[in-house]
Amino acid sequence: MTDNEGAAVSQPRGVLSGYRVIDCTIAMAGPFAAQRLGDLGADVIKVEPTAGEWQRFAAAGGANGNRINVSFLSLNRNKRSLAVDLKSAGGKTVLEELVATSDVFLQNYRPGVAARLGVDYESLHAINPSIVYVSISGYGEDGPYKDRPGQDLLLQAMSGAMLSAGRRGEPPTPAGQYLADAVTGSTAFEGVLAALLHRERTGEGQLVTVNMLDALTTLQMQELSVFTVGGVPQERGDQPNAHVYIRAPYGVFATSDGYLALGFADLETLGTVIGEPSFAGMVPEVDGWTRRDELYEKTEARLRTAPTAEWLEKLLAVGIWAGPVYSYQDLVDDPQIAHNGTFVEYDHPTEGHIKTPGFPYKFSATPPRIDRGAPLVGQHSREVLAELGVTPERVTALFESGVVAGE
Repeated sequence: MTDNEGAAVSQPRGVLSGYRVIDCTIAMAGPFAAQRLGDLGADVIKVEPTAGEWQRFAAAGGANGNRINVSFLSLNRNKRSLAVDLKSAGGKTVLEELVATSDVFLQNYRPGVAARLGVDYESLHAINPSIVYVSISGYGEDGPYKDRPGQDLLLQAMSGAMLSAGRRGEPPTPAGQYLADAVTGSTAFEGVLAALLHRERTGEGQLVTVNMLDALTTLQMQELSVFTVGGVPQERGDQPNAHVYIRAPYGVFATSDGYLALGFADLETLGTVIGEPSFAGMVPEVDGWTRRDELYEKTEARLRTAPTAEWLEKLLAVGIWAGPVYSYQDLVDDPQIAHNGTFVEYDHPTEGHIKTPGFPYKFSATPPRIDRGAPLVGQHSREVLAELGVTPERVTALFESGVVAGE
């Protein structure tokens, strides 16, 4: 890998090498999608306000850094920063010049903002007809909810998924990750790849729209089809089964020293292992549905009598699907994670040694890699302007007028 200034390296570039991406997104979903493109070799230019993108000042978990907080650091590697005032005439001209040389444009502005800035699809398509333009929103480009805040928890709540787990009458529990943001980011990433493939075949750019509500809804393809096609009601029971559409016992159970996850067990075999005689003769695909709360309650009572490691050894020995419930530290220390190389480590010039999740895919010929850590505000403004052919005199004028900012 290179240093944070992007010095040349000898490793092969990623599969998207040669594509230029303009990242005009904020928060998580858009930057996450753009980072995935950068990990695969695309030249991602993060166009942000001269004061810096919003996420630079909103540290998840209160994890502030030296000059870059962890939230921004985690979502903006393999990008260059061009800090420019898009509300100014000079800034708009700079962006138009950049669009003319680019392949992909991503934005997640509030409805109407892109048009006011002159960076809507129609405007940029007129400059570069082959541009792949990706617009990310909370609920859709238009419609009754278009002005609602597209915030992760609100979308999780609206997706219906929270009422597929837990106890009847108790408050629903959100996912333990920023699920709506992550799924939407991955969906936008897929949309870019598909649109680029179409462009390779036809030369035609296009508008790709992604919204968080649809992303989370379509993620539940199987569950919602059970409801809409199968007509099975979404009813939680009196015990916290992990999903209403999966037979019991299915969920997380307390042991004498922690927790374990258990799913799809043969009831008679499970009864033998945990010492529950009433499971004898039960049929999983019948009793697993009709006696869900009873099965959960009895399984939980038995599992509380011994430690997790002991139960896992016994359950796995007879082919019952069971596993540990990890903390983040357990996950980081896991031998399979180490074997997979799931985390990557590198040195950042201002934030020091970094250990962070790496890449969800592998390529034999063009592997993803980290060429640079998350940039400082406008760290690459001068570099990008020079690539656009902007004269030194004009660069100086842009900086002195405040249209462009940087290191």
